[in-house]
Amino acid sequence: MNRSGVLDWPHLPPDRGEIARYAGCPGGVLPPLLEECLTEAEGVVKNRVAWRCYPVSFTEEGLDLGFAETASRDLARNLLGCENIVLFAATAGPGLDQLVRKYSRLSPAKAQLFQAVGAERVETLCDAFCREFGREIPLRPRYSPGYGDLPLSLQRDVFAALNLEKALGLTLGDNLLITPTKTVTAIAGW
Repeated sequence: MNRSGVLDWPHLPPDRGEIARYAGCPGGVLPPLLEECLTEAEGVVKNRVAWRCYPVSFTEEGLDLGFAETASRDLARNLLGCENIVLFAATAGPGLDQLVRKYSRLSPAKAQLFQAVGAERVETLCDAFCREFGREIPLRPRYSPGYGDLPLSLQRDVFAALNLEKALGLTLGDNLLITPTKTVTAIAGW
């Protein structure tokens, strides 16, 4: 098995129910405008994933993840019994951010739908990566910096470990938020 890589992921069919949930549509009823947004988004979404495997060990202070150490009890519970992790970053690319900015001025309804489409696209990409990676190795649920007691500051270590500026063209702001915004970093163990 490869221990690291960068993948250009093929098109993934959209989950309209999840888009409705992210858009806050009552009763899951999507406006007709969604199909127009999906068509426009399809032309700009660039699914990409960078990943690397590391051994994980439990220490008196918490966890040694192979690329960083953390005292996160929540992540330790999630990884209990695991010997390895896959660290990954998944992005839908900058195109959706551009559409949100464009339509924030022209059509707030479309901007909201593009936000929802982007959230669904990156979550679907993460799920697809974990399913594919987990075909040979059953993975624990993914866990992201900023969730539970895992500090968001771990993003700096994730960026360095995966060389995300070069690998995927991502940037990490001083506020620890990632650009493009439709990006997720996570750890899954086995």
